[in-house]
Amino acid sequence: MPNRLAEATSPYLLQHADNPVDWYEWGEEAFRKAETEDKPILLSVGYAACHWCHVMAHESFEDPDVAAVMNEHFVCVKVDREERPDVDAIYMDAVQTMSGQGGWPMTVFLTPNREPFFAGTYFPPEDRHGLPGFRRVLEGLAQAWRERREEVLTQGRQIVEALGRNSAFRASSDPLDEGILRQAHGAMHQTFDPDWGGFGMAPKFPQPMTVEFLLRTHLRGYHDSLDMVMVTLDRMAAGGIRDHLGGGFHRYSTDRLWLVPHFEKMLYDNAQLARLYAHAWQVTGNDTYRTVATETLEYLLREIRHRDGGFFSAQDADSEGVEGKFFVWSYEELAKEAGVAVAAYFGAVPEGNWEETNILWTPRPMEDVATDAGVSGDELRAAVDNARPKLLRLREQRIKPATDDKVLASWNGLAISALAECGRVFGERRFVDAAVGAADFVLSALRRQDGRLLRAWRDGRTSGPAYADDHALMAAACLDLYETTFDVRWFTEARTLADDLIRLFHDRDNGGFFQTGSDAEALVIRPKELFDNAVPSGNSVAAEVLQRLALLTGEAEYERAGVSALRLVRDLLGRAPTGFGHALGALDLYLSPAKEIAIVGEPDGEATRALVDEVWKRYLPNAVLAVAAPGDDVSAKTVPLLEGRDALDSDPAAYVCERFVCQRPVSEPEALAAQLD
Repeated sequence: MPNRLAEATSPYLLQHADNPVDWYEWGEEAFRKAETEDKPILLSVGYAACHWCHVMAHESFEDPDVAAVMNEHFVCVKVDREERPDVDAIYMDAVQTMSGQGGWPMTVFLTPNREPFFAGTYFPPEDRHGLPGFRRVLEGLAQAWRERREEVLTQGRQIVEALGRNSAFRASSDPLDEGILRQAHGAMHQTFDPDWGGFGMAPKFPQPMTVEFLLRTHLRGYHDSLDMVMVTLDRMAAGGIRDHLGGGFHRYSTDRLWLVPHFEKMLYDNAQLARLYAHAWQVTGNDTYRTVATETLEYLLREIRHRDGGFFSAQDADSEGVEGKFFVWSYEELAKEAGVAVAAYFGAVPEGNWEETNILWTPRPMEDVATDAGVSGDELRAAVDNARPKLLRLREQRIKPATDDKVLASWNGLAISALAECGRVFGERRFVDAAVGAADFVLSALRRQDGRLLRAWRDGRTSGPAYADDHALMAAACLDLYETTFDVRWFTEARTLADDLIRLFHDRDNGGFFQTGSDAEALVIRPKELFDNAVPSGNSVAAEVLQRLALLTGEAEYERAGVSALRLVRDLLGRAPTGFGHALGALDLYLSPAKEIAIVGEPDGEATRALVDEVWKRYLPNAVLAVAAPGDDVSAKTVPLLEGRDALDSDPAAYVCERFVCQRPVSEPEALAAQLD
């Protein structure tokens, strides 16, 4: 019989709907039961694409004997970390406080007051590799609850006190200066892998925010910045972490070479990487980067877009119960279908390059492989171009990994920004149209009648209120759409979301932004998300998008609120830069002579478009752009940067300003280029 999770919206929770465990969702029903029956809470947190979450579910949660122990002694609560990042953040801090490390699946034992007293991650069914068996953990904690209650309660109170101290960062009064950027750059240089790119040895994560910061420091003239960017992007593009047939990137690499990934594909990784590769193309002109960005977005449009426009969250690593099975090839099949030379180009060998199968990657230049195969480079290139769609069609006949088909506001914000910016940079109108469709979907399907943004949507049902990162990333997405389409409704939406961000989440006493709104459920602490992990934190995005709005509106309160988030982490930025990639970008914006660009001319006119293209073709991370037709009073009233701007006689005019001081207006693209450069 299905348990209570059969009514959930989360695909992750639905995966556990047939467990013999008497699961509850996080909420008052579970908390009342724990108080009434005087039982501790067993909190299990994971997400749909998590491989080890599936392993623990199969080993323990599907076992009737283990489930019986869980049901007898605990109130069991299952949480999707992607739907409830606030719950996940609080108790992940507890796991790290108690054990020194974290990860998913996350397993935390709470008092009925939701205070954590014991925590870990994956537990095997029996004692193994230094880890206690899960059943032994359950029985030991049940005994402690019965026989050492006061000790357990004291432990819970102490952990909550520690979590409260950890979250009580106050804004620094020390100056925000370029020394922080240089310190961060130096720290990145020390951990950079010069041979294979990325940072550290293994495992390796793509870290698009960190690499984006290096592109910014390249504009500042910092030594080796562009080299670090290019080595990393080249190696990832050639690695097994990239899907060479279907486009897009897997979650991370288990090895130094970017060969063996964890095979899940996440919306947030692919959105950020597509944008990063587009920026690298703007800087270098390397067409490989444009190809990678385009193929990554094609993957999003083909595989994880809802028919109404929103984007799903992820695709699983496993199919048929085996990690990576959908993506790997036997040497025999690859050589038969594509030829020996193509198999060699994709790094395949008869014995396999991973667990007797082959992950496709391109470790050697095509010319070298062609020489070894006795063919010309052009012949091999043609063979590869012919083989890729054929191999993709063959792969599509396999059983696909499952898709986590919930739509998250924040992750869709990342996708909208990537599609809008890549669409304008590459001149791909369908990318822009997809960005508009996704924004329309989120701002209609994920909103209450009172206008409050919501976190998640699935199959017509929504979850609870959105978080700071949802508001910040959707505000940034709407601003990117405005700077792409110049439709003022997107500027209005951006301001509405930003105003809600400040009203509901801003900490006016200590600076920065809480993760949960002032109207949200009360938890044991009110968390602040400070670190940029796989997704930029709400604080980091707020710091950037509120500064951009300040440049467009002239309203100092936006900048004050945004920069308070940077002051909150000021002393950490230089010391732990890979944990603050997006925040460092926001600091770069704050310290730069940012350009405010206003163009007045018919938006569809050839002369106006030539001026706009002059802006779009450059990598200008510290610039804002507003465009309107002459006499467009609505735009001028809505976007203050456009106020008082006129065309030059019958010619369009471009105004380039820095901190509200403007150069003379120009009408020729060459003159605008000189001002921008």
